[in-house]
Amino acid sequence: CRAILAVGRKGAVGEVYNIGAGEEHPNIEIARRIVELTGADPALLTRVSDRPGHDRRYALDTRKIRQLGWKPAIGFEEGLARTIRWYRRNEDWWRPVKEGAFRKYYARMYRDRIRSARGGKERK
Repeated sequence: CRAILAVGRKGAVGEVYNIGAGEEHPNIEIARRIVELTGADPALLTRVSDRPGHDRRYALDTRKIRQLGWKPAIGFEEGLARTIRWYRRNEDWWRPVKEGAFRKYYARMYRDRIRSARGGKERK
């Protein structure tokens, strides 16, 4: 929110400002860290077949927003831990989303990839 406020106050109209911590982490590293922080079974990580344009990491050039005087107040590791705590404390918010229309969308969009990653077997 502080970043959006900085752009609103100091940014140039029509410009794009990437908001990020300036840290790079491979997607698999983030997934493994989430599993670790949640105490989940690492077997839940399922590799899916690659696709054109498949992102292995996300990296943003944050120079323009930093020129406005903004910098992240929370590092990636702390932010990830806080996010997990929020989801644990607010299950009543996300549980209906997960079990409702999104579940049907996810199944429709990813069923074939998940099935092929499991050797044609579907998990119940």
